[in-house]
Amino acid sequence: MSEKETLFSTKFKYVGILSFKSVYKFCYDWLVDETGMLLTETKYVEKLKGESRDLDLEWEGFTKFTDYFRFDIKVTMQILGLKEVEITKDGKKYKTNEGSFEMRVKGTLVRDWQGKFEKNGFQKFLRAIYEKWIIPTRVDQFEGKIIGDCDEFLGETKAFLALEGKVRH
Repeated sequence: MSEKETLFSTKFKYVGILSFKSVYKFCYDWLVDETGMLLTETKYVEKLKGESRDLDLEWEGFTKFTDYFRFDIKVTMQILGLKEVEITKDGKKYKTNEGSFEMRVKGTLVRDWQGKFEKNGFQKFLRAIYEKWIIPTRVDQFEGKIIGDCDEFLGETKAFLALEGKVRH
């Protein structure tokens, strides 16, 4: 069985103006374009509450670094009290959304994701030697890439939401 190590796990919350459709597209496109992720939406639950709605979304994705290393990501989004509002920007009126947005991101390094070193105890021993003595620099590089990509994704998403939120009613 492969070995999984969570290297990045955090969340942030934003409350204010946001176009759900735009945020959804931005996040999905960023992960696919910038990291090469293959993303799957594993959960999409929408609950209507009068004039507003609550959404729970979950994405799982991965990108293969090598035949041995893989980067897995799990993104969950919870949007509460999402409702349509009308805003004025540059003298023009636009319809958008307002609500509470919370995102959680978890980045994991998967080693031996194909299970090639799992056939017996001796191969597991060889894997430990391989990682500790032969490729420790490579392991560090992949760990840094996962942490960097997750952190950049969060930063870009926060910046995107901040730009949308600068608009006043």
